[in-house]
Amino acid sequence: MNETVAASSFTFVEHWQKSNADDADAVLAFWRRENAIGDEASAKKRLDEIVVHACDANGAVAGVCTAVPITLPRLGQPTYYYRCFIGAQWRKSRLVLGMLKKAGEVLESYACEHGFPCIGIVLELENSRFGQTMQNAVWPSTGFVYIGKSQRGLDLRVKYFRGAKLKPTKI
Repeated sequence: MNETVAASSFTFVEHWQKSNADDADAVLAFWRRENAIGDEASAKKRLDEIVVHACDANGAVAGVCTAVPITLPRLGQPTYYYRCFIGAQWRKSRLVLGMLKKAGEVLESYACEHGFPCIGIVLELENSRFGQTMQNAVWPSTGFVYIGKSQRGLDLRVKYFRGAKLKPTKI
């Protein structure tokens, strides 16, 4: 695939707070095939964290994104720590952006419906290509804002959900 393949060329399958054995098996097979997660036990544990997976036009899993609630000390507020893995064949497509947008919609909807257990999404950018090509403080297409470097020296970005309020902090 090349750079011109749009995110709209993929089908997104929601997993968040849902369980489907067939979808889980497809994702596990994808992770195995791509050597994405080191061991089977870790992969099975991560199944509960899946927000969305994407399938290509042939129905093959092309990418998976997960999220876990965390509270970064610098923010002092609960956010979803977002991770995304795109299969090697689809890495030059625009799938990563489509998955981020879809997962953001799913997580924001869930948060709104459940009293905002988390107030937004935080990204830690492991892919150096983002740091080289996307230097805007605010990413206009997604609304994510640069907030500094992680303890690992990677760019951190955050996006808050509409209607979210800060939680009381402990001093």
